[in-house]
Amino acid sequence: MKYESTAALFLLLGLAAARPDVRAEPLVASAKFRVKREVPQEQSHKKFLTGVKAALDLNNVDKVVDPVFALLGNAAAAQGAGAVKDLDCLQQRVSDQAFTNAKAANDVEGMTNALVFRTLERNTGKVGLASVLCTSETAKNPEIAALEQHQDPASAGAAAKNKEIVLELARQLNSIGADPQIALESGTFAPGDVNDATGAGNTCDDENDAIGCIETQNLRVDDATAAEIDAAVAGGNAGGNAGNGNNNGNNNNNAGNGNANAGNGNANDGCVVDGGNANAGNGTGNANAGNGNANAGNGNNNNTGDAATGNVNKFTGTLGAAPVPINKSNSNRPFEVNGSTFINLGAAAQRACDVQKNQCANAVNSGSLDGSVSDCDAQQQQCIQANA
Repeated sequence: MKYESTAALFLLLGLAAARPDVRAEPLVASAKFRVKREVPQEQSHKKFLTGVKAALDLNNVDKVVDPVFALLGNAAAAQGAGAVKDLDCLQQRVSDQAFTNAKAANDVEGMTNALVFRTLERNTGKVGLASVLCTSETAKNPEIAALEQHQDPASAGAAAKNKEIVLELARQLNSIGADPQIALESGTFAPGDVNDATGAGNTCDDENDAIGCIETQNLRVDDATAAEIDAAVAGGNAGGNAGNGNNNGNNNNNAGNGNANAGNGNANDGCVVDGGNANAGNGTGNANAGNGNANAGNGNNNNTGDAATGNVNKFTGTLGAAPVPINKSNSNRPFEVNGSTFINLGAAAQRACDVQKNQCANAVNSGSLDGSVSDCDAQQQQCIQANA
């Protein structure tokens, strides 16, 4: 494997030194910063790096020195993380704040940059090593919470995982009015040789390439086809399961939002399958869901929600977190969960159950709840079934 170059280190340390407000002690290059990692690639998607910085700088509450630190390994990332303590969550935190700022400014391009940035591959110690996911906190914006970073293409299961990430990114881009095909631009490189001791991989890293060397050098490998992107957006369910009709009637404004698994994003295979399993049992309800909102003829899906307003979440389990309210109103998007609105109950219930599952998983991971995340997964399925 290869060591970080001295020039790259001094560049990053110089960025940090230019922001003395984020660290009290002086920053010096020392042996501890000679971190072994795959050949640098953090500048490979430069236009998104530049775009997310512009949005972040509007209100950089965590005083992150530069978004580029979020794409580095933890040892290097610590030098520019500002107030962010969990370095595995730095990329999510940067994306989340940038998205918040762009949303407040009605800047679709800024929101797009934040979404894509959240899914960029993060540097790791060697070819084939997957980066650690953020599990200690949940993004404020469900669009960001639904996502996670690409993994090294040579790591186990990366092809399927990265495809899921791109399809979910497409849904989220579509939900904000952006072109879902932009999701393909988050793709990473061809797999490197895991036995290559130089750590060379198949990467590039040119900070002077304003677009990004992965594009200008034709190095990007698409994780999905344009047709698969279109199908995922039309279908609305995780993994591109277009046959799961329960969310199809929402023009994808809510597509993928039901899978807001912060820290887990779309990599949680159980969540992908679970959404399908829960919907498969809806029978007639699923067949009708694509036709509109509350579906008066929907029977099992909405027989309570059609007449009622207020919280219509039927689930009562409280493992790790209380049930998340599904608030129904008489608006044209009648179901609301944590500030996001939905046309049909199925999508809203999926979101509410996912949010509760993430809160439960965070409790397990923090040690405040005994048990395992699989218990939270089981409760999530019970929640979905209760609202079917």
